[in-house]
Amino acid sequence: MTSFTAADIPPQGGRTIVVTGANGGVGRVTATVLAGKGARVILAVRSEEKGRAAAAAMGVNTEVRRLDLADLSSVREFAESFTGPIDVLINNAGISIPPLTRTVDGFESQFGTNHLGHFALTNLLLPQVRDRVVTVGSLVHLIGKVDVTDLNWHRRRYRPYGAYGQSKLANHLFAHELQRKLSAAGSSVISVVAHPGIATTNLMNVEGRGLRYRVEKSIVQSIAHSAEAGALPSLYAATADIPGDSYIGPSRLLGMRGAPSPAKPAAKTRNAENARRLWQASEELTGTAFTLPADRPREEAGR
Repeated sequence: MTSFTAADIPPQGGRTIVVTGANGGVGRVTATVLAGKGARVILAVRSEEKGRAAAAAMGVNTEVRRLDLADLSSVREFAESFTGPIDVLINNAGISIPPLTRTVDGFESQFGTNHLGHFALTNLLLPQVRDRVVTVGSLVHLIGKVDVTDLNWHRRRYRPYGAYGQSKLANHLFAHELQRKLSAAGSSVISVVAHPGIATTNLMNVEGRGLRYRVEKSIVQSIAHSAEAGALPSLYAATADIPGDSYIGPSRLLGMRGAPSPAKPAAKTRNAENARRLWQASEELTGTAFTLPADRPREEAGR
């Protein structure tokens, strides 16, 4: 257990950090703190207008670039336009329990945005990453099940919570398999997972939901901590001296709140066969693959 706060983050001058979904919630807090520590922070956001408003409030050291994770062409455009080195990529953006909708490429929206968009982005940017990839997960992965035969809910009856759980479990499996591949390539770049616990953000603010959702939201909000507290695991994962494959989350109330610390991962997030099958399916769906050269010297990728 730690007593980590934003004050414990060392100076980040000279480092470039990309944060997806940085215009609101945990992502905005994460970007704000890192920019305040001197990092050059790239706000990768779907709405440039909202991104510019967020950046203006943050002050110096920020740059806004458009990224729509629900559109693979946007992901590719973002990656192609970014030619410089990246120290930390924080895969933070996400959507939560909407009605059945599909991305531009025909994917179920939660799986397409939360997992496949970040999967493609990471693979495309990975040759430029010098330190680590932080994937922001969720406690909801504990109820998730990845069905590689129907990842996009064409055959199954769509269940918003089930689809959200699948997308967040996919985040964990992706991060685990990414670390395996990085280690096999001899890279010192690491892959880690952080989750915010239960934080009061706008992630669940979707119109038109029923009584059950409103009751559950009320219960959740009664135990939630702030977005500032929810961002601490991401900040810890992005800046602390931790090993690859680490899992960082709040240390109290079954991981729902409290200061961040290394947490014990669920066994299903370490299922190597499921991770490999998901990775293969994700490559086929996105047309992207792990591209870090196998002979890349460790010192060239150093932190």
